[in-house]
Amino acid sequence: MGCKVNGPGEAKHADIGVAGGKGEAVIFKHGQIVKKIKEAEVYDELIKMIDEF
Repeated sequence: MGCKVNGPGEAKHADIGVAGGKGEAVIFKHGQIVKKIKEAEVYDELIKMIDEF
């Protein structure tokens, strides 16, 4: 997402969403923060969560 307000705001409305910046990302599931991870881990973590969904 393009800015720090829209990224988390839009990610909260997804079944599984991610917002990131400065080497970190936050993963949302149904509007709740479930995990804070390093930027390098985003892809693997999202694929894992999508498979479990």
